[in-house]
Amino acid sequence: MYGKRQALVLPGSSGRDATEVGEDTHVTTDRTDERDGDLAPSGTPQTSPATQEPEEPERPLGVVAAADAGVASAVQAAEHARAQFTEVVRTPEITRRLALLWDPPAPATRGRKPRLTLDDVVRAGTAVAQEGGLDALSMRRVATELGVGAMSLYTYVPGRTELVDLMIDRAYAELDLPAAGAPWRAALAQYAHELWNLYLRHPWILQTNMWRAPLAPHVLDAQEAGLRTIVDTGLSELQVVDTLGLVDNYVQGLARATVAERTERDATGVGNDEYWTTLGSFWEDWFDVERYPVMTRVYVAGGFDAPQGPFDASLDRLLDAVEMAIDRANSGPAG
Repeated sequence: MYGKRQALVLPGSSGRDATEVGEDTHVTTDRTDERDGDLAPSGTPQTSPATQEPEEPERPLGVVAAADAGVASAVQAAEHARAQFTEVVRTPEITRRLALLWDPPAPATRGRKPRLTLDDVVRAGTAVAQEGGLDALSMRRVATELGVGAMSLYTYVPGRTELVDLMIDRAYAELDLPAAGAPWRAALAQYAHELWNLYLRHPWILQTNMWRAPLAPHVLDAQEAGLRTIVDTGLSELQVVDTLGLVDNYVQGLARATVAERTERDATGVGNDEYWTTLGSFWEDWFDVERYPVMTRVYVAGGFDAPQGPFDASLDRLLDAVEMAIDRANSGPAG
């Protein structure tokens, strides 16, 4: 999420009714058949004179479409985007991938009812990853989970990459994100706790490249909520992004270590304390106090005696650092 700058892909700026897809998939976001079902024989929409209420206009998606519609913030965003990117990349593969996240095809309403839904496929993929991690995830394995042939899955999702995108977005939908207006420290702590618990529930997420997280609705909801917790604290926008990145990297790193320790413990039956006890002879037989004088000093002072602190304690220390940065930002230049 906080890696190199990404090229903007503007969903909605090239039309949303008939998204281009590759020839290797049956997935489409074309809504022509559904619209045809709502037409009278003359080709005009069927209406009920007294009962049909006017629909609210659809909110434009994509920076350019929103700017063209007169959304003030989108005008500035579009200008900023054009200054950053001289070319907008829009390949069939990327278009298809984003459309599945933002405008997935609706279930068929005519003909024989499909045996599966897209959500069934995503749920089965998540079950496979929960059991064996992402290394176990394949279209064939998901098909076995669902009791269907592998080729039938491509009717719902083009491939493994798109499936993982959908699985991540479905997992992020579980987050209870802090509400707008909450005190920054409590809100940022809630944000961190929610991500921490998410990663422990779904450790397979940590096997993905988090700097290339999918541009999915619920993933961006989480980032929006995180940025919102500190955007009005006095930090500059650049400091806001850096600070949230620090919190994200801290939570992800500690979660990875925790998951790895649990995996090792479950595989060997040996807990962390027991493991280090078995290596106790190292300190008497091999440790070199002259080569490691600082480590020796900290050891003699009892610095290593306390057990590793729980998540809450270490998070509090990180939030203390954020608070000091906020205080400095609001103190102004030294007089």
